[in-house]
Amino acid sequence: MKLIIVLTLFIHISTALHRIPLVKVHSIRHQLRQKNKLEEFWLNHQPHVFAQKYKQCFSEQVSLTVWPTSEYLFDYMNAQYYGTISIGTPPQNFSVVFDTGSSNLWVPSSYCISEACTVHTTFKSFLSKSYEHNGRTFSIHYGTGQLVAMMGKDTLQISNMTIVGQDFGESINEPGKTFVLAKFDGVLGLGYPALAAGNAKPVFDRMMELQQVDKSIFSFHLNKDDDFQYGGELILGGIDDTLYKGPIHWINITKKGYWQIKLENIKVNGKVQFCPNGCEAIVDSGTSLITGPSVDVKKLQKIIGGTPMLFNEYSVGCKDWSSLPSVTFTIEQRDYTITPEQYVIKEQTEKSVMCLTGFQPMDFSTNSGTLWILGDIFMSKFYSVFDRENDRIGLAKARKKKHTQQDTKTLVSTLV
Repeated sequence: MKLIIVLTLFIHISTALHRIPLVKVHSIRHQLRQKNKLEEFWLNHQPHVFAQKYKQCFSEQVSLTVWPTSEYLFDYMNAQYYGTISIGTPPQNFSVVFDTGSSNLWVPSSYCISEACTVHTTFKSFLSKSYEHNGRTFSIHYGTGQLVAMMGKDTLQISNMTIVGQDFGESINEPGKTFVLAKFDGVLGLGYPALAAGNAKPVFDRMMELQQVDKSIFSFHLNKDDDFQYGGELILGGIDDTLYKGPIHWINITKKGYWQIKLENIKVNGKVQFCPNGCEAIVDSGTSLITGPSVDVKKLQKIIGGTPMLFNEYSVGCKDWSSLPSVTFTIEQRDYTITPEQYVIKEQTEKSVMCLTGFQPMDFSTNSGTLWILGDIFMSKFYSVFDRENDRIGLAKARKKKHTQQDTKTLVSTLV
Protein backbone atom coordinates (compact mmCIF):
# COMPACT_ATOMS: atom_id res chain seq x y z
CA MET A 1 0.00 0.00 0.00
CA LYS A 2 1.15 3.53 -0.70
CA LEU A 3 0.10 6.74 0.95
CA ILE A 4 -0.50 9.60 -1.47
CA ILE A 5 -0.83 13.09 -0.07
CA VAL A 6 -2.32 15.99 -2.02
CA LEU A 7 -0.23 19.12 -1.40
CA THR A 8 -1.51 22.69 -1.63
CA LEU A 9 0.47 25.95 -1.77
CA PHE A 10 -0.42 28.44 0.93
CA ILE A 11 0.23 32.18 0.84
CA HIS A 12 1.39 33.68 4.15
CA ILE A 13 1.82 37.44 4.53
CA SER A 14 2.82 37.93 0.86
CA THR A 15 5.57 35.30 1.14
CA ALA A 16 5.18 31.92 -0.55
CA LEU A 17 5.63 29.15 1.98
CA HIS A 18 6.00 25.69 0.55
CA ARG A 19 4.26 23.33 2.95
CA ILE A 20 4.90 19.61 3.09
CA PRO A 21 2.24 17.81 5.17
CA LEU A 22 3.84 15.18 7.38
CA VAL A 23 2.19 11.87 8.18
CA LYS A 24 2.79 10.40 11.62
CA VAL A 25 2.98 6.61 11.77
CA HIS A 26 3.80 4.00 14.37
CA SER A 27 7.55 3.40 14.52
CA ILE A 28 9.19 0.13 13.49
CA ARG A 29 10.00 -0.48 17.14
CA HIS A 30 6.32 -0.09 18.03
CA GLN A 31 5.18 -2.42 15.24
CA LEU A 32 7.63 -5.13 16.34
CA ARG A 33 6.63 -4.83 19.98
CA GLN A 34 2.97 -5.25 19.09
CA LYS A 35 3.83 -8.51 17.32
CA ASN A 36 6.18 -9.65 20.12
CA LYS A 37 9.08 -9.70 17.64
CA LEU A 38 11.21 -6.85 18.94
CA GLU A 39 13.63 -9.06 20.88
CA GLU A 40 14.13 -11.37 17.89
CA PHE A 41 14.79 -8.38 15.64
CA TRP A 42 17.45 -6.87 17.90
CA LEU A 43 19.22 -10.18 18.36
CA ASN A 44 19.59 -10.47 14.56
CA HIS A 45 20.54 -6.82 14.09
CA GLN A 46 23.29 -6.31 16.65
CA PRO A 47 26.16 -4.60 14.80
CA HIS A 48 28.66 -7.49 14.92
CA VAL A 49 26.02 -10.10 14.03
CA PHE A 50 24.67 -7.92 11.23
CA ALA A 51 28.09 -7.18 9.75
CA GLN A 52 29.05 -10.86 9.62
CA LYS A 53 25.72 -12.00 8.21
CA TYR A 54 25.64 -9.46 5.37
CA LYS A 55 29.35 -9.26 4.58
CA GLN A 56 28.87 -11.17 1.34
CA CYS A 57 26.37 -8.57 0.12
CA PHE A 58 29.08 -5.98 -0.44
CA SER A 59 32.10 -5.71 -2.69
CA GLU A 60 35.59 -5.54 -1.21
CA GLN A 61 35.66 -1.81 -1.92
CA VAL A 62 32.73 -1.25 0.46
CA SER A 63 33.50 -2.26 4.02
CA LEU A 64 30.87 -3.12 6.60
CA THR A 65 31.77 -1.46 9.87
CA VAL A 66 30.55 -2.99 13.09
CA TRP A 67 30.09 0.38 14.78
CA PRO A 68 28.16 3.45 13.67
CA THR A 69 30.41 5.99 11.98
CA SER A 70 30.93 9.52 13.27
CA GLU A 71 29.44 11.05 10.13
CA TYR A 72 25.98 9.58 9.77
CA LEU A 73 23.24 8.62 12.16
CA PHE A 74 19.87 7.22 11.13
CA ASP A 75 17.47 6.27 13.89
CA TYR A 76 15.04 4.61 11.49
CA MET A 77 13.80 2.26 14.20
CA ASN A 78 11.95 5.19 15.77
CA ALA A 79 11.24 7.35 12.70
CA GLN A 80 7.60 8.44 12.65
CA TYR A 81 7.17 11.44 10.38
CA TYR A 82 7.33 11.43 6.60
CA GLY A 83 5.99 13.27 3.54
CA THR A 84 5.77 12.87 -0.22
CA ILE A 85 8.08 13.94 -3.08
CA SER A 86 8.32 13.08 -6.79
CA ILE A 87 11.38 12.26 -8.91
CA GLY A 88 11.66 11.94 -12.69
CA THR A 89 9.79 12.89 -15.87
CA PRO A 90 6.99 11.86 -15.70
CA PRO A 91 7.07 12.11 -11.87
CA GLN A 92 7.35 9.00 -9.70
CA ASN A 93 6.07 9.46 -6.13
CA PHE A 94 7.99 8.46 -2.99
CA SER A 95 7.42 8.83 0.73
CA VAL A 96 10.53 10.11 2.54
CA VAL A 97 11.74 11.06 6.01
CA PHE A 98 12.83 14.71 6.04
CA ASP A 99 16.01 14.33 8.07
CA THR A 100 18.08 17.22 9.46
CA GLY A 101 20.62 14.62 10.65
CA SER A 102 21.80 13.72 7.13
CA SER A 103 22.30 15.45 3.78
CA ASN A 104 21.63 12.94 0.99
CA LEU A 105 18.43 12.24 -0.90
CA TRP A 106 17.94 8.55 -1.70
CA VAL A 107 15.10 6.27 -2.73
CA PRO A 108 15.05 2.56 -3.65
CA SER A 109 16.14 1.57 -7.14
CA SER A 110 14.26 -0.83 -9.40
CA TYR A 111 17.62 -2.67 -9.61
CA CYS A 112 17.78 -3.12 -5.82
CA ILE A 113 18.49 -6.68 -4.67
CA SER A 114 17.18 -6.33 -1.11
CA GLU A 115 13.91 -7.58 0.35
CA ALA A 116 13.11 -4.04 1.51
CA CYS A 117 12.84 -2.86 -2.08
CA THR A 118 10.18 -5.45 -2.90
CA VAL A 119 7.74 -3.83 -0.46
CA HIS A 120 8.43 -0.19 -1.36
CA THR A 121 8.09 2.03 -4.39
CA THR A 122 11.27 1.82 -6.49
CA PHE A 123 12.65 4.40 -8.89
CA LYS A 124 12.58 3.25 -12.51
CA SER A 125 15.27 5.31 -14.21
CA PHE A 126 14.43 3.85 -17.63
CA LEU A 127 10.99 5.50 -17.44
CA SER A 128 12.35 8.99 -16.77
CA LYS A 129 13.18 11.24 -19.72
CA SER A 130 15.23 13.59 -17.51
CA TYR A 131 17.39 11.01 -15.70
CA GLU A 132 21.21 11.27 -15.79
CA HIS A 133 23.44 8.49 -14.49
CA ASN A 134 26.93 9.46 -13.31
CA GLY A 135 28.42 6.00 -12.67
CA ARG A 136 29.40 6.58 -9.04
CA THR A 137 28.21 4.83 -5.89
CA PHE A 138 28.13 5.87 -2.26
CA SER A 139 27.36 4.22 1.04
CA ILE A 140 25.70 5.56 4.16
CA HIS A 141 26.27 4.06 7.59
CA TYR A 142 23.52 3.77 10.15
CA GLY A 143 23.13 2.02 13.47
CA THR A 144 22.60 -1.51 12.18
CA GLY A 145 24.34 -1.64 8.83
CA GLN A 146 25.10 0.14 5.63
CA LEU A 147 23.13 1.26 2.61
CA VAL A 148 24.73 1.29 -0.85
CA ALA A 149 23.37 3.48 -3.66
CA MET A 150 24.10 4.50 -7.24
CA MET A 151 24.25 8.23 -7.89
CA GLY A 152 22.31 10.10 -10.51
CA LYS A 153 20.54 13.36 -11.31
CA ASP A 154 16.90 13.96 -12.12
CA THR A 155 14.04 16.40 -11.74
CA LEU A 156 12.72 16.60 -8.17
CA GLN A 157 9.29 17.95 -7.26
CA ILE A 158 8.41 19.05 -3.73
CA SER A 159 5.10 20.81 -3.20
CA ASN A 160 4.87 23.15 -6.22
CA MET A 161 8.65 23.43 -6.66
CA THR A 162 10.52 21.80 -9.52
CA ILE A 163 14.28 21.29 -9.09
CA VAL A 164 16.06 20.24 -12.28
CA GLY A 165 19.26 18.19 -12.03
CA GLN A 166 19.00 17.22 -8.38
CA ASP A 167 21.65 14.80 -7.08
CA PHE A 168 20.15 11.70 -5.49
CA GLY A 169 20.94 8.10 -4.75
CA GLU A 170 19.17 4.95 -5.90
CA SER A 171 19.68 2.33 -3.22
CA ILE A 172 20.72 -1.04 -4.60
CA ASN A 173 21.29 -2.77 -1.25
CA GLU A 174 19.34 -2.20 1.97
CA PRO A 175 20.33 -5.24 4.04
CA GLY A 176 18.45 -6.39 7.09
CA LYS A 177 14.81 -5.98 8.11
CA THR A 178 14.83 -2.32 9.16
CA PHE A 179 13.72 -0.95 5.81
CA VAL A 180 11.41 -3.89 5.17
CA LEU A 181 9.28 -2.68 8.07
CA ALA A 182 9.61 1.05 7.35
CA LYS A 183 6.51 2.88 6.16
CA PHE A 184 8.64 5.28 4.11
CA ASP A 185 10.56 4.61 0.90
CA GLY A 186 13.63 6.78 1.38
CA VAL A 187 15.24 9.78 3.07
CA LEU A 188 15.66 13.44 2.14
CA GLY A 189 18.53 14.95 4.11
CA LEU A 190 18.39 18.58 5.24
CA GLY A 191 21.82 18.83 6.85
CA TYR A 192 24.79 20.86 5.63
CA PRO A 193 26.78 19.87 2.50
CA ALA A 194 29.69 18.65 4.66
CA LEU A 195 27.60 15.59 5.57
CA ALA A 196 26.68 14.63 2.01
CA ALA A 197 28.13 11.34 0.76
CA GLY A 198 29.47 11.24 -2.80
CA ASN A 199 29.80 15.04 -2.96
CA ALA A 200 26.09 15.26 -3.71
CA LYS A 201 24.54 18.71 -3.43
CA PRO A 202 21.76 18.59 -0.80
CA VAL A 203 18.22 19.40 -1.86
CA PHE A 204 17.87 22.60 0.13
CA ASP A 205 21.17 23.87 -1.27
CA ARG A 206 19.77 23.38 -4.76
CA MET A 207 16.60 25.23 -3.74
CA MET A 208 18.71 28.18 -2.58
CA GLU A 209 20.90 28.04 -5.68
CA LEU A 210 17.87 28.11 -8.00
CA GLN A 211 16.13 30.75 -5.83
CA GLN A 212 13.16 28.46 -5.30
CA VAL A 213 12.66 29.80 -1.76
CA ASP A 214 12.27 33.42 -0.75
CA LYS A 215 14.31 32.89 2.39
CA SER A 216 17.04 30.33 3.16
CA ILE A 217 14.95 28.98 6.01
CA PHE A 218 12.90 25.87 6.67
CA SER A 219 10.91 25.01 9.77
CA PHE A 220 9.18 22.05 11.41
CA HIS A 221 5.94 21.84 13.34
CA LEU A 222 5.57 18.30 14.69
CA ASN A 223 2.49 16.86 16.36
CA LYS A 224 3.14 14.36 19.17
CA ASP A 225 -0.54 13.79 19.97
CA ASP A 226 -2.19 10.60 18.78
CA ASP A 227 -3.81 12.46 15.91
CA PHE A 228 -2.81 10.81 12.66
CA GLN A 229 -4.75 13.25 10.48
CA TYR A 230 -2.24 16.01 11.22
CA GLY A 231 1.27 14.71 11.84
CA GLY A 232 2.88 18.07 11.31
CA GLU A 233 4.36 20.24 8.59
CA LEU A 234 7.71 20.98 7.03
CA ILE A 235 7.66 24.57 5.77
CA LEU A 236 10.25 25.45 3.13
CA GLY A 237 11.23 29.08 2.64
CA GLY A 238 10.01 30.69 5.83
CA ILE A 239 8.13 30.65 9.12
CA ASP A 240 4.44 30.32 9.96
CA ASP A 241 3.69 32.68 12.86
CA THR A 242 0.45 30.84 13.65
CA LEU A 243 2.30 27.65 14.64
CA TYR A 244 4.11 29.04 17.70
CA LYS A 245 3.57 31.47 20.57
CA GLY A 246 5.97 33.93 22.13
CA PRO A 247 9.25 34.99 20.52
CA ILE A 248 11.64 32.84 18.53
CA HIS A 249 14.99 32.55 20.31
CA TRP A 250 17.97 32.13 18.00
CA ILE A 251 20.90 29.80 18.68
CA ASN A 252 24.13 29.93 16.66
CA ILE A 253 25.42 26.77 15.00
CA THR A 254 28.76 25.63 16.42
CA LYS A 255 29.71 23.34 13.52
CA LYS A 256 28.21 23.20 10.03
CA GLY A 257 27.51 19.55 9.30
CA TYR A 258 24.71 18.46 11.53
CA TRP A 259 22.61 21.28 12.95
CA GLN A 260 24.89 21.40 15.98
CA ILE A 261 24.54 23.73 18.95
CA LYS A 262 26.02 24.19 22.42
CA LEU A 263 24.20 23.11 25.58
CA GLU A 264 25.14 25.00 28.73
CA ASN A 265 23.79 22.30 31.03
CA ILE A 266 20.97 19.80 31.55
CA LYS A 267 18.78 20.01 34.65
CA VAL A 268 16.39 17.55 36.24
CA ASN A 269 13.70 19.25 38.35
CA GLY A 270 15.72 22.46 38.20
CA LYS A 271 19.00 20.97 39.43
CA VAL A 272 22.03 20.72 37.11
CA GLN A 273 22.81 17.04 36.62
CA PHE A 274 24.66 16.85 33.29
CA CYS A 275 26.98 18.98 31.17
CA PRO A 276 27.90 21.37 34.02
CA ASN A 277 30.65 22.79 31.83
CA GLY A 278 28.68 22.67 28.61
CA CYS A 279 28.44 20.06 25.85
CA GLU A 280 27.33 19.77 22.24
CA ALA A 281 23.99 18.63 20.80
CA ILE A 282 22.30 18.33 17.42
CA VAL A 283 18.66 19.04 16.57
CA ASP A 284 17.65 16.05 14.46
CA SER A 285 14.24 15.52 12.84
CA GLY A 286 15.34 12.02 11.74
CA THR A 287 15.65 10.79 15.34
CA SER A 288 12.45 10.35 17.30
CA LEU A 289 13.95 10.11 20.81
CA ILE A 290 16.35 12.21 22.87
CA THR A 291 19.70 10.47 23.14
CA GLY A 292 22.89 11.15 25.03
CA PRO A 293 26.10 9.54 26.31
CA SER A 294 25.38 6.16 27.91
CA VAL A 295 26.79 7.08 31.31
CA ASP A 296 24.64 10.23 31.46
CA VAL A 297 21.39 8.75 30.17
CA LYS A 298 21.65 5.75 32.49
CA LYS A 299 22.04 8.16 35.38
CA LEU A 300 19.09 10.19 34.08
CA GLN A 301 16.94 7.06 33.92
CA LYS A 302 17.83 6.27 37.51
CA ILE A 303 16.84 9.79 38.60
CA ILE A 304 13.46 9.68 36.88
CA GLY A 305 12.78 6.11 37.97
CA GLY A 306 13.22 4.34 34.64
CA THR A 307 13.51 0.55 34.83
CA PRO A 308 16.02 -0.96 32.35
CA MET A 309 14.69 -3.32 29.71
CA LEU A 310 16.32 -5.05 26.77
CA PHE A 311 18.15 -3.08 24.08
CA ASN A 312 18.54 0.28 25.84
CA GLU A 313 14.85 0.82 26.58
CA TYR A 314 13.54 2.00 29.95
CA SER A 315 10.01 1.77 31.32
CA VAL A 316 8.13 3.69 33.98
CA GLY A 317 4.86 2.98 35.75
CA CYS A 318 1.88 4.00 33.68
CA LYS A 319 -0.13 4.97 36.78
CA ASP A 320 2.29 7.54 38.17
CA TRP A 321 4.22 8.83 35.14
CA SER A 322 2.69 12.31 35.45
CA SER A 323 4.59 12.83 38.73
CA LEU A 324 7.99 12.26 37.10
CA PRO A 325 10.45 15.16 37.07
CA SER A 326 10.88 17.55 34.18
CA VAL A 327 14.12 17.68 32.18
CA THR A 328 15.51 21.04 31.09
CA PHE A 329 18.07 21.82 28.40
CA THR A 330 19.70 25.21 28.96
CA ILE A 331 20.80 26.85 25.70
CA GLU A 332 22.24 30.37 25.57
CA GLN A 333 20.87 31.13 29.02
CA ARG A 334 17.34 30.01 28.19
CA ASP A 335 15.62 26.92 29.56
CA TYR A 336 13.85 24.47 27.25
CA THR A 337 11.90 22.11 29.47
CA ILE A 338 10.49 18.70 28.55
CA THR A 339 7.81 17.39 30.89
CA PRO A 340 6.71 13.75 31.39
CA GLU A 341 3.78 14.51 29.08
CA GLN A 342 6.32 14.96 26.28
CA TYR A 343 8.93 12.32 27.12
CA VAL A 344 6.81 9.36 28.24
CA ILE A 345 5.75 7.15 25.33
CA LYS A 346 2.70 4.93 25.77
CA GLU A 347 2.67 1.78 23.67
CA GLN A 348 -0.08 -0.77 23.47
CA THR A 349 1.01 -4.41 23.47
CA GLU A 350 -1.17 -7.49 23.03
CA LYS A 351 -1.59 -7.85 26.78
CA SER A 352 -1.20 -4.39 28.29
CA VAL A 353 -0.14 -0.76 27.93
CA MET A 354 3.57 -0.09 28.37
CA CYS A 355 5.04 3.30 29.28
CA LEU A 356 8.57 3.98 28.03
CA THR A 357 10.82 6.95 28.52
CA GLY A 358 11.88 8.91 25.45
CA PHE A 359 15.54 8.99 26.52
CA GLN A 360 17.97 6.48 25.09
CA PRO A 361 21.70 5.94 25.71
CA MET A 362 23.76 6.32 22.55
CA ASP A 363 27.46 7.09 22.39
CA PHE A 364 27.43 9.17 19.24
CA SER A 365 30.97 10.50 19.02
CA THR A 366 32.37 13.18 16.70
CA ASN A 367 35.38 15.48 16.78
CA SER A 368 33.32 17.66 19.10
CA GLY A 369 32.94 14.84 21.60
CA THR A 370 29.92 12.68 22.38
CA LEU A 371 26.78 14.50 21.28
CA TRP A 372 23.30 14.70 22.70
CA ILE A 373 20.57 14.37 20.08
CA LEU A 374 17.42 16.44 20.45
CA GLY A 375 14.98 14.48 18.30
CA ASP A 376 11.27 14.65 17.58
CA ILE A 377 10.29 14.50 21.27
CA PHE A 378 12.10 17.81 21.73
CA MET A 379 10.99 19.27 18.38
CA SER A 380 7.33 18.49 19.02
CA LYS A 381 7.46 20.80 22.05
CA PHE A 382 9.31 23.58 20.24
CA TYR A 383 8.63 24.95 16.78
CA SER A 384 12.04 24.56 15.15
CA VAL A 385 13.46 26.92 12.54
CA PHE A 386 16.61 26.09 10.55
CA ASP A 387 18.24 29.22 9.13
CA ARG A 388 20.95 28.55 6.53
CA GLU A 389 21.53 32.21 5.73
CA ASN A 390 22.59 33.04 9.28
CA ASP A 391 23.69 29.52 10.39
CA ARG A 392 21.38 29.38 13.36
CA ILE A 393 18.41 27.51 14.82
CA GLY A 394 15.32 29.24 16.15
CA LEU A 395 13.15 27.71 18.87
CA ALA A 396 9.74 28.85 20.07
CA LYS A 397 7.00 27.16 22.04
CA ALA A 398 4.87 25.23 19.56
CA ARG A 399 1.20 26.08 19.32
CA LYS A 400 -1.21 23.20 18.85
CA LYS A 401 -2.70 23.38 15.37
CA LYS A 402 -6.47 23.62 15.28
CA HIS A 403 -8.19 21.54 12.63
CA THR A 404 -10.57 23.30 10.29
CA GLN A 405 -12.73 22.12 7.44
CA GLN A 406 -10.20 23.69 5.06
CA ASP A 407 -7.37 21.68 6.63
CA THR A 408 -9.28 18.50 5.96
CA LYS A 409 -9.81 19.48 2.33
CA THR A 410 -6.16 20.49 1.94
CA LEU A 411 -4.61 17.37 3.44
CA VAL A 412 -6.32 14.58 1.54
CA SER A 413 -4.90 11.13 2.19
CA THR A 414 -5.78 8.00 0.24
CA LEU A 415 -4.61 4.41 0.74
CA VAL A 416 -4.17 2.53 -2.52
